[in-house]
Amino acid sequence: MRKRRHQAFTLLEMIGIILVLAVAVPPTLFAVREASIDRASPVLISRARWLATAKLEDIIADRHSTTRGYAYLATANYPAENPIAGYPDFTRAVTFTETQADLVTPGAGCMTVTITITWPDPKHGTRSLAISTVLTDYSAS
Repeated sequence: MRKRRHQAFTLLEMIGIILVLAVAVPPTLFAVREASIDRASPVLISRARWLATAKLEDIIADRHSTTRGYAYLATANYPAENPIAGYPDFTRAVTFTETQADLVTPGAGCMTVTITITWPDPKHGTRSLAISTVLTDYSAS
């Protein structure tokens, strides 16, 4: 008659497994957390770039509009958005810097428009992205 052996973990094997898990799990969870934060950062930057570009396109459209035109372009006409509608973590500010560069008259000058987007970043604190372009007054006065 054959003797049957019980197939089970011994107490020593269980303690070994617990020790291995205690050493391996915390660094693994930390790495997963860091990867999650790092993954969010490019998404937030991309969203900020899109929000800045969208506002810049609105300003350029106003510049070329027959009802608004170059004279409409002023910081007062584009109030700060804190927060941006639909994006509660993002704020947007528009500034215009006039440059009186008489480039042989017709419009008499140009201005730089800068759109700045600010948002909280879990890893880097508050971040911001600014895009700028130059708009000219080419209309015959």
